[in-house]
Amino acid sequence: MRLPADENFDVAIIQALRDAGHEVRAIRETNVAAPDEVVIQIAVSERRVLLTEDKGFGELVYNRAHPSAGVLLVRRFASPSPQAKPGAVVEAVTRLGEELVGKFVVVEPGRIRVGGRSPG
Repeated sequence: MRLPADENFDVAIIQALRDAGHEVRAIRETNVAAPDEVVIQIAVSERRVLLTEDKGFGELVYNRAHPSAGVLLVRRFASPSPQAKPGAVVEAVTRLGEELVGKFVVVEPGRIRVGGRSPG
């Protein structure tokens, strides 16, 4: 799966996804300091589901009705295991695959919530 990762997205997750065979474009590598609107527009133009840990993208997509190709939001990981968060995200992306497109998905410890279609 092809995915852009928001600028502050966990590098360990990016690497775990790449190791699992997913094509991840890290915004920090290509568009340093890009505003959220630009980041989500990049994802839309490339038809990629955006990876983020910033709940501000929920505000952007739902409250401001910004178009989206899909968002995967990673939340609240306080596990002492450094592999818990990357493992959960790789599992979600691998298990859901193309189901992520156009959806707003939240990954939390032990739980994956798949919301309805993102506006746009």
